[in-house]
Amino acid sequence: MGTAYTPGLRVSARTTIEKSRRLPLKGDVLVKEGDRVSAKTVVARTEIPGIMQTVKLAEKLGVEPADVQALLKVKAGDRVSKNDILAETKGLFGRFFRSEIRCPVTGTIELISQTTGHIGIRQAPNPIEKDAYVEGVVSKVMPGEGVVVSCEGALVQGIFGVGGERQAELVTITNSPSDAITEANIKPEHSGKIVVGGSNISAAALRKAQECGVVGIVVGGIVDRDLMDYLAEALDSPGYDIGVAITGHEPIPFTLIVTEGFGTISMAERTFQLLKSLQGQIASINGATQIRAGVIRPEVIVPLKNAVALQISSVESGLLDKGTPIRVIREPYFGILGTVTGLPSELTQVESETWVRVLNAKLADGRDVTVPRANVEIIETN
Repeated sequence: MGTAYTPGLRVSARTTIEKSRRLPLKGDVLVKEGDRVSAKTVVARTEIPGIMQTVKLAEKLGVEPADVQALLKVKAGDRVSKNDILAETKGLFGRFFRSEIRCPVTGTIELISQTTGHIGIRQAPNPIEKDAYVEGVVSKVMPGEGVVVSCEGALVQGIFGVGGERQAELVTITNSPSDAITEANIKPEHSGKIVVGGSNISAAALRKAQECGVVGIVVGGIVDRDLMDYLAEALDSPGYDIGVAITGHEPIPFTLIVTEGFGTISMAERTFQLLKSLQGQIASINGATQIRAGVIRPEVIVPLKNAVALQISSVESGLLDKGTPIRVIREPYFGILGTVTGLPSELTQVESETWVRVLNAKLADGRDVTVPRANVEIIETN
């Protein structure tokens, strides 16, 4: 067979992008199909019920649960504010040794239990809003749940990221994809911007980015220890470790997207040139990464109205063939880019003594290698 399917990262100067924007709970959809939306347009809204605060009145007043009802100053359904009196005893002769219990929070009396002598106060609900994330058109409405927003634009997927959804202007701050981002590259004028660099970014440069108010960083590689040290410091959590399930929820002031892998790895030339051509345009980025079932890739999206056309060699989506650009995702060539030069049809025995399908490739450093097809991913370009 001449071709075979393998999943891969996408680097596209122009493609159709669809983003599903769902609420965590049933709520209200605020737009309709066909509406044009900006990245910041709120497309759906809901409320998460507030926390229930229990007040143990019987114990606090030193009375039997059945006696609490006569001491209450509130009833079910009442709105109460912090420090309002919930209940009080009459005291000796109606004046001395009176006890009163004040409300610990602001909320609504939701329940009064005659069995336990406890009352439940529901705090105010927490509003949740879902924005469109990208500029485009509402192509589908899911009543009570959310929408799908579609646009034509440039898309760059990364291999790993941290930090959530953000929008800002793209700025390239290195001269080539092999240049590392240093402290000197990051300047005060990069505040509120997404900076694009080459092969690496140091822990010191990450701290400088935070100081300068950088919104996002897109870079070829990063030393894992530098990232862990920065996160531990930024989150004030010594020994912090990145979750193995999914990233993207880290409460850090910027989003980091790594396009190639861990270590010092030059950004792919086509990726660097595409991002450089988009300099000055508004991009939507998200560092969320999930490598197990239901793969989620970190991404950079620039809608077509902002995108600058760039001619990049194209490849049929998802198909391995001669000339297909790939990235090796296993040692000993982890993270290295290359091009498929051959696809032997027969099974080949590898070091683990298993028989697998392999491919021949010329790596970016000039080496000709043979690797299992499962150890590579296509870099989709169009």
